[in-house]
Amino acid sequence: MKTILRYLKPYRLGIIIIFILVGTRAVLTLLLPLILGLLINEGIGLAAGASPDTQKILLYSGYMLLASLLSIIITVGSGYMETTISSKFAKTLRRDYYKKVQQFSLSEVDDFSIASLITRSTNDIRQLQMNVNTMLRLIILQPVFATGAIVFSVIQQPTLSMVLIASISALIFMIAIVFSIVLPRFEKVQLLVDKLNQVIRENLSGLRVVRAFNTQKVQENKIKKAAKDSMDLNIFVNRVLTVMFPVMSVIMGVTSVVIIYLGNEYFLGVVPGFDPGSLIALQQYSMQAILAFMFLSFTFIMIPRALISARRVAEVLNRNIDIQDPIEPAPLPDSFKGDIEFKNVSFQYADAPQPILKNITFKAKANQTTAFIGSTGSGKSTLIHLIPRFYDVSEGQILIDGIDIKSMNQHDLHKLIGYVPQQGILFSGSIEKNIMFGQEEKNSESMKKAAEIAQADAFIDSFAGKYDYSIAQGGKNVSGGQRQRLSIARAIAKQPRIYIFDDSFSALDYQTDQALRQALNQEIKSTKLIVAQRINSIKDADQIIVLEQGEIVGIGTHESLLKENQVYQEIASSQLSKEELSR
Repeated sequence: MKTILRYLKPYRLGIIIIFILVGTRAVLTLLLPLILGLLINEGIGLAAGASPDTQKILLYSGYMLLASLLSIIITVGSGYMETTISSKFAKTLRRDYYKKVQQFSLSEVDDFSIASLITRSTNDIRQLQMNVNTMLRLIILQPVFATGAIVFSVIQQPTLSMVLIASISALIFMIAIVFSIVLPRFEKVQLLVDKLNQVIRENLSGLRVVRAFNTQKVQENKIKKAAKDSMDLNIFVNRVLTVMFPVMSVIMGVTSVVIIYLGNEYFLGVVPGFDPGSLIALQQYSMQAILAFMFLSFTFIMIPRALISARRVAEVLNRNIDIQDPIEPAPLPDSFKGDIEFKNVSFQYADAPQPILKNITFKAKANQTTAFIGSTGSGKSTLIHLIPRFYDVSEGQILIDGIDIKSMNQHDLHKLIGYVPQQGILFSGSIEKNIMFGQEEKNSESMKKAAEIAQADAFIDSFAGKYDYSIAQGGKNVSGGQRQRLSIARAIAKQPRIYIFDDSFSALDYQTDQALRQALNQEIKSTKLIVAQRINSIKDADQIIVLEQGEIVGIGTHESLLKENQVYQEIASSQLSKEELSR
């Protein structure tokens, strides 16, 4: 909770002003029943035939009007400040939350899950914003109302005020029972929201697979179950809370009737100084006190939910980042050549029973192509994810031009790398914005050259608007091969020293693949690391590294590996014809 409260510190002065305004409003509101009682006494005197005291009537009426006007002005002013502070609080909190998530490595994202991170950044922060807004209004107002109303009631008539004390005691007892039932379920509500988001996200992401396998009913049942669990728990919580407020209204009504009856029957005309105005004032104070407790109970319900949301958001904000920049970064050369060296590198996921990569040692020379091939699960993609530090090595070192990547700032490291993921990821916006993504200076010539090398220029020119053609969210309005080529063009436009292609040619036909590889070899004089499933995509590489169960089982050219490496021979025999093998 301290983490979240820290975000309210810049608004301390505003919060103090709000508390003063709200306290003043409470005092003004508490004075109204007293003034009303005096007016009623004057009215009763007139009805009894007494001569009217016009000056007093006008004075009391003026007091009531002035108190009401001041209350309205204070309510509007404090409401504006409450909304402003809560909105700015949520904005700052969401900004820092997003910055923190941006620093997460893939392992931290996996720990929380994407669905949970989205829920925390939307539902939980919105919950906190609503709570801050409500608390600023009620946390001072209602306690002052409750305390003031009880004190003024006792002043009016101590004995008759015991009716109010008894009613408040009953309210507190009922609130305690309701809270003991409801509070443990609030956290489950948020967890079920996470689960529901996860199921919906999974279903929408895999919509084509779901339809292809005719499993719409299965997915529908999953969503129904998650939604029903959430619905049942919310219905239970809301039913319990819904019962509480009518009961409070009944207690308030009964209290008012009992006070009026007992006051009229046993106190008016019997107790000196207790007149009709005092009775009406006491009845008004009893109403105010019970209403204040009703609103306080609402506040007490909100606080536990806010604490749960605060804890969930704070978990993200306080999460230690596994992959940190060094305190004193190593001095970097004016320009990098792009030599990469793995020294006895091993890697194991946090919850994995054994290492994914074991004792990986090799060198990838600058301006050459190094390819990785192996069976599914051999650790190819994991290996290249270690270079941009998506994950950190468990053992060993990765060096670029002799500098350990752990001694470099991540910003400097990422400037050296052009990364193309296996699935082409595009962002909503024009083709130009996607290709020049992250580039501070827009250069039309380099953009078009990148598209040409990536074999994307032909289909771009066929679009209406060409480079201004708008890409839908996730690139849904272009094919898989087009997405891959645009992703490759984006990496080329960056002009990095090191290219990482994570099976980035898988959606390309043979002819486009061949033309793209040829263009890369001719036009790109940088270090290229290629993960591939197809031998045809890497057979011209300067160096091919064969992986098997997380270990290197062969390093060499296509020709040498065909002669000497059994694993490579098995892969080749499954992909190439006898004629191609003989050649």
